[in-house]
Amino acid sequence: MSHLILLFSLFLAPAFADGGSQKSTQSLCSNDVSHKRQKRDWIWNQLHIQEELDTPLPHHVGKITSSVRNKNAKYIIEGEFANTIFKVEETSGDVYAFERLDREKKAEYELTALIIDRTNNRSLERPSRFIIKVYDINDNAPVFVHKVFNGSVPEMSPVGTSVTKVTAVDADDPTVSGHATVTYEVTTGGEYFTIDDSG
Repeated sequence: MSHLILLFSLFLAPAFADGGSQKSTQSLCSNDVSHKRQKRDWIWNQLHIQEELDTPLPHHVGKITSSVRNKNAKYIIEGEFANTIFKVEETSGDVYAFERLDREKKAEYELTALIIDRTNNRSLERPSRFIIKVYDINDNAPVFVHKVFNGSVPEMSPVGTSVTKVTAVDADDPTVSGHATVTYEVTTGGEYFTIDDSG
């Protein structure tokens, strides 16, 4: 019986030792997390806006936020079209567009966010670069790359002989399903000719 008690106590000893090390590890982790939470940093998701919005201006684009806690903090943006097309509400960090945007003219804008002390213009956080992406709508019709495509075929050629190839392009975003897909159709002469999706 004394042997069983001894073995049982030997098995328990490492388990208690592990429990202690886990506890100290968890304690270290929790201290590390709390330390990280105090670190000042920019906080935001990707900023984006749909092109050609027909709602009244300005259009809300997104929000830039810093973890800095200062009652005199003021948000500023710099970069492409900052304070012309794009403006930031200095106390909340809300970013607005004051023009309707066209993705086919410009698909993204690169700006820099700053947060300063309004009393002395001292920077409270390192500047941070961010991008505003313009989302596509399917607002462009395909156009042919040439006004006229010439083709020829010898007489008595077998059915299915290639005559010519035509090409049309669509300015919409090809990464959005269906927005830049081009299909072809013969509107006159369909009794003699057909066209496939490659043109």
